[in-house]
Amino acid sequence: MTRKLALGALLSFLLIAGWFAIQEAAPTNTEGLTDWVSFEEAFELAQQDNKLLLLDIYEVGCKFCREMEETVYPSPAVKAIIEQSYVPVRIDGNSDNPLVWKGETIPSSQFAQEMGVSAYPYTVIMTPEGQILDRKRGFLSALEFSQLLRQYRLSQSS
Repeated sequence: MTRKLALGALLSFLLIAGWFAIQEAAPTNTEGLTDWVSFEEAFELAQQDNKLLLLDIYEVGCKFCREMEETVYPSPAVKAIIEQSYVPVRIDGNSDNPLVWKGETIPSSQFAQEMGVSAYPYTVIMTPEGQILDRKRGFLSALEFSQLLRQYRLSQSS
């Protein structure tokens, strides 16, 4: 009887601890850091403002996704380049949320597969016409990320 009680208490503790870990790992509110735009709206804005699209494909619970969100995107250098040259979009790569890609409505998870996502975070830079310029898998420091963004910003303007 005591063994069952101890096992039940341990199981309850693990479930509660797991729930808190998931909640802590979920992306935090990024309001004020980067003005994320919906996928559908992004193409129109990019064409209108002559900017590239910056897609941040993430996964809820991803440690490195959260680290980029908390340390890379708020970086003054990164934020300035994004505001000047990119339309930023966040996509949950495991979600069934619908988005329109090449005239077809598909789940975000299918879009992530089509982009070749094999790990998170996954960054895609594309033209307003949907041409993929670059894809990067994994965490990038603020310096690495700003260099990547500058590279395509410069090639866009030449």
